[in-house]
Amino acid sequence: MNSRTLNRLVLVWLFIIVTAFSATVDAQTATRNEIQIPDIPGYLTLKCDFHIHTVFSDGNVWPPIRPQEAWTEGLDAIAITDHIEYQPHEDDIPTNFNRSHELAKPFGDAVSLPVIRGAEITRDEPPGHLNAIFLQDINPLDTENYMDAVRAAVEQGGLVFWNHPGWKQPNRKSVWYDTQEAMSQEGLLQGIEVVNGSTYYPNAHQWCLDKGLTMFGDSDIHNPIGMNYDFAAGEHRTMTLVFARDRSPEAIKQALQNQRTAIYWRNTLIGEEKYLRPIFDRSVTLRSTTVTLEGTDRSYVQITNHSDVPFELAAGGTVENIRAPSNVTLQAGKTVIMALSATSENLSGKRKVSLPFEVTNLLIAPNKGLPVPIDLNVRFVPEN
Repeated sequence: MNSRTLNRLVLVWLFIIVTAFSATVDAQTATRNEIQIPDIPGYLTLKCDFHIHTVFSDGNVWPPIRPQEAWTEGLDAIAITDHIEYQPHEDDIPTNFNRSHELAKPFGDAVSLPVIRGAEITRDEPPGHLNAIFLQDINPLDTENYMDAVRAAVEQGGLVFWNHPGWKQPNRKSVWYDTQEAMSQEGLLQGIEVVNGSTYYPNAHQWCLDKGLTMFGDSDIHNPIGMNYDFAAGEHRTMTLVFARDRSPEAIKQALQNQRTAIYWRNTLIGEEKYLRPIFDRSVTLRSTTVTLEGTDRSYVQITNHSDVPFELAAGGTVENIRAPSNVTLQAGKTVIMALSATSENLSGKRKVSLPFEVTNLLIAPNKGLPVPIDLNVRFVPEN
């Protein structure tokens, strides 16, 4: 079978998938999964994916499917970012850099899900692959010199970030190139993918903190989304949480320009403490902040996690006269009990205590979880 025949078979297969999926979305029973991650003070928490491919580069999906998938999953905005320099379907799909966005946007408009025009500037290392989003026209980016492409994006109001650092670097270890430094210093590079698909780049995480760059986490999806994630098992695509004043593309862009993002990857949130702390605080409630410890018997504190993120708590120290668990998992959407007891049966009186924990899957820096105290009013009752 020659390559042309194989390509046509693939396109037939894609047409079948598109038709079946479109019929599902158009049905009156179509449903959307609402991702439960709370808003933070002053901002909405929007779920976004800014790195998505279609058949207009090396993806295996017709463009309108992308916003349909995103709406069903509970996302609030996406960017179509097909490659400029890499067009493997060009024998069957004509090269038209703006066409994938034009085809995807109508469904997004119909369900109030912004589809942002973007492209992937696909060059060797360095500089590697760069995404440009919020473009007016992709054609000016089709240039021989990558810096000309980057400047063409920025000149039309685009925002440029570095994709999957480390993907083709030695030992897949992220290296900060001189070219990245030059772009950053000139204000041309505004962010980095700290997570791409299933891969977390700790170096990129630290660079964003040190250099004031925006953190991105994206799926870089090429296949139909259900082929990469098992939604029935509770999996979700990697996404960027954008803390925006409203749901408009303009508000999303402003948030990205001001580094108001975090990353939702597997069961982990990655971001600055000032954003992760209010997410945790608004997700978790204690049934009561008062507990009575009688003798050395156990008493229980009930803690409810209202979010879709299970929080993994590890003790960050001890509190005098109190036994507390070293690890607690606050399961998503559930209430758990945490057992406490006094270390002596003869203690009496009342005191305020702060149990020190660290949420190990809320990363405020590489290998550093979010510190959270659990504040309680404890009444000690001696054993009779």
